[in-house]
Amino acid sequence: MPDALAVEIDAQYRQLREECGVLDRSDRGKLLVTGSEAAEYLQGQLTNDIEALEPGEGCYAALLDRKGHMQADMRVLRVSGEKVWIDTEPEGLAAARRHLQMYKVGRDADVHDAGAERAVVSLIGPRSAELAGSSPLPEHCHEEIALDGIECPAVGTALGIDLIPDAENRERLIAALASAGAPAVDPAAAEVVRIERGTPRFGSEMDTATMPAEAGIVAAAVNFEKGCYIGQETVARLHYKGKPNRHLRGLQLSAPASPGAALALGEKEVGKLGGSCVSPVHGPIGLAILRREAEPGAELLVGEDGVTARVVDLPFG
Repeated sequence: MPDALAVEIDAQYRQLREECGVLDRSDRGKLLVTGSEAAEYLQGQLTNDIEALEPGEGCYAALLDRKGHMQADMRVLRVSGEKVWIDTEPEGLAAARRHLQMYKVGRDADVHDAGAERAVVSLIGPRSAELAGSSPLPEHCHEEIALDGIECPAVGTALGIDLIPDAENRERLIAALASAGAPAVDPAAAEVVRIERGTPRFGSEMDTATMPAEAGIVAAAVNFEKGCYIGQETVARLHYKGKPNRHLRGLQLSAPASPGAALALGEKEVGKLGGSCVSPVHGPIGLAILRREAEPGAELLVGEDGVTARVVDLPFG
């Protein structure tokens, strides 16, 4: 990373930690499920309890295949009795859209791709609610707000507030937030915060070969008391009777390394590097889903350039 860029990322990181910054995440997939059976339909497809949500509430959930492997992870918001909002990482959109449109046959549930109509603007930092003009919202809870005359939903996140305006108002909203004291930040600065927290991302650490237990997302994404959903049997069996063969871990790197690099314990490959960054606090770090034998304290070889990694517990402390 060039020195000037590193200094800028460092400044933006501190903005996110101490004040508030804005990250445009409008590339996220966006689906709107409507109809009298919208929530009931999603209840049988996703891992969390969608029917239990009241308007203004939401949850984190996953879409699995029949063997319990992830096809997408998503935020689910109950907008009203007949309207449910879903947004996903870009890498999970195609599978989620295809699946939900295919299996709704015979249901009063319509699945609409709202990607071109809505934006997602994330406020990250301790002043997020203040600058958004919203209540301090618990994670996934949402309310309608007006900012600079722009009406849009505000959603609580683990790091601040997400705003979901009409796409045509995205640039105006970002400009208004900058004027209020929340400047736009580079995705690389937000990536440092994500990796430090140990939050896995679909398309980075998680993919279609990952089970929720391996990524450490079961507590957040899976409800074991709801009715059946696709992949439930495998997820439940692993939770109650088994042990995952892989676990999400942190890596303290000896030098920066590229995502996707092979990770080896002795002569055995135990995983691949997911997201990585240079933290102003912790130095070069990364995340990976590793085989069980790569326990905290183990030393791994990263790729073929002599970089090493020490396996650590998460979050980075």
